[in-house]
Formats: sequence, C-alpha cells, structure tokens
Amino acid sequence: MGAAAAQSIREGAVHLRLRADRGPTERPGMYLCCGDSLFDMFSSPSTDPHGIVLDGHVGGSPLNVALGLARMGNHSRFFTRISTDMFGRRIAAFMADNDIDAGPCVTTEQNTTLAMIGLKEDNSADYVFYTDGTADCSVTVGDLPATLDASVRVIHFGSYSTVMEPTATALATLAAREGKSRFVSYDPNLRTMVEPDIDLWRERVKTMSEAASFMKASDEDVAQLYPGKTPEAFAAEAIARGVELVCVTLGQDGAFAFSADGREIRVPGLAVSVADTVGAGDTFQAACLHWLGAQGLTKKGAARTADLAAMANFAVKAAALTCSRRGADLPTLADIDAFNP
Repeated sequence: MGAAAAQSIREGAVHLRLRADRGPTERPGMYLCCGDSLFDMFSSPSTDPHGIVLDGHVGGSPLNVALGLARMGNHSRFFTRISTDMFGRRIAAFMADNDIDAGPCVTTEQNTTLAMIGLKEDNSADYVFYTDGTADCSVTVGDLPATLDASVRVIHFGSYSTVMEPTATALATLAAREGKSRFVSYDPNLRTMVEPDIDLWRERVKTMSEAASFMKASDEDVAQLYPGKTPEAFAAEAIARGVELVCVTLGQDGAFAFSADGREIRVPGLAVSVADTVGAGDTFQAACLHWLGAQGLTKKGAARTADLAAMANFAVKAAALTCSRRGADLPTLADIDAFNP
C-alpha cells in the first residue's frame, strides 16, 4: 500500500471517530439505524456495445432511512461496519455531510458491498448485489455497542443485513436486547438476489417482528414471503407477535396502515412522473418514523394510538417525491411541504 493510500485510510478512520465526539443533545430523540451501507452503481449504455457505464452513489436501505430522518430534521445515528476502501471512505464522508452520526460504526479493511442497478421497462429497479465477505455483511455480536445512550428512542433494522450472517445474528441480538424498552422499527425489504432462501427470510421476519413496535413491508415483500396472503392477514400476524403499527405499501396505489387497537385504513397513491423507485420504501419508512416521533409516539405502547391516515398520507407524499427524483434522493421537510403533485 502506498503512503498516500494509507494516509487516506487513516483520515477516513479519524473521520468516523470525530463523528463519535458529536454529542446527542442537538435534537430531541435520537434515531439509530443499523445494517446495510453500500454503493449503488447505476448502469447506463456505453459507447462500447458490450460495455456498461456505472454511476456510483451511496446507498443501503437502513442508511437511506437514516438519511431521510436526518433530512427531516432529526438526530440520526448509524451502526454498521464501514470499509476503509475507496467506497467506504466516501460513505463516511456522505454521513458526515448529511449530519448522520457514525459514532457507533466499526471500521474494517473488508470491501464495501456493491449493488449494480439497472432499470426494467416500467422504470422499477433491477438489482445485482456483490456481498461476499463485505463490511456490512460481517458485523459480529462483539461489534455491538455495550450500551446505548438514553436519548436513543428508536432503533431501525431492515433488508439483507437481517439475513446475512454474521450480521443477522448481531442485529437480532441488538433488537431483542433493546426492544424490551425501546421503540424498534423493522422493514424486511426482501432482496432475494442476495439471499434466495425464502424460508430464512420468513424466519427472520418472525424473529425481528417479535421485537418491533413498527413494521413496514411492501406488497411485493408480502407476496414473496407468503404467496396468497392479504395485507390484512400479514398485519394481523405481525400484530399478534406484538407489533403496534403495521404498514403495507402498494407502490403507486398507496398504502395500508393497521393498528394493534383494531383500526385500519387504506390511503391512495399520488400520480407523479417516476424517475425511478429507488429509495421510495425507505422514504416511506423514514417519514412514518419522523411523524411518530414528532407526535411523541415513539414510546413502547404509544404508537397504537396514531392517526393512521395522517401518518400514511404524509409518508405516501414523501415517497412519491423520492420517486420523482433519480436514485435515493430523500426529501427534507421543506421539500415535502412544497411538493404538490
């Protein structure tokens, strides 16, 4: 390794440590998101008929949620392993630039996960993942913070990091430990191109939902997990395990929201010119969590009283705005307020 490269790696590690020094008192109620952090490599045609042009952007479902929460004005913190490679250093800089506190993160020389993204004919995302031995798929129980600051009120988990070992066991351990007293959020966000074993995904959904207060899944997730099962039946099973609020998103058709007190509602989608759907579900998740926090409903047992229509309509609007942009460019509150599709 050359001296310049070594210096760059040291600067990246120092950058993460500096973020840890920033106190948790900047905003009331901290959100801690855990798991996936990667580079999305968007493909486009090349002048070479056999080539592909790649345009890289920081991504990962839980990191997108952390970004959305930060842009909506919340104190957002993130936990995973981050590589000291060229991609990991950019992820660290991205978090710093977007006011995401990387204090709990663990640095490693393992490579960064890469997701290659093309577009299908309907402009929905078409993914190929490279995850073998990568940083965010290699979190261990020993990496977990021994304790969490009392200001951490919400912990969010989701996507492939909840099924890829050893990260899956580490995150499940954290969820079970903290879910006894804190508000846990979960989005299965299936990536069967990373882990094709649907039975394993079902097992993880059961385990994580037993710790969760809020759970969101897409209708595509539900169809893959439980073919033929309705959103109502899916939500009822989650609520029976202790989940207080369940949302099932329906793409352009809006979303269902269900409460443990027996209420349910369906809200319509919004018509927008879709650039792509990358980050839409993560935006919906972040918007729901922001809304619940703003209403003081992120204490155990409180979320079941939420105004389902207000929460879901706010989240649908935020997600529609993200769909009108290329990539996971999650909106600020000002963006959402000004958006008039």
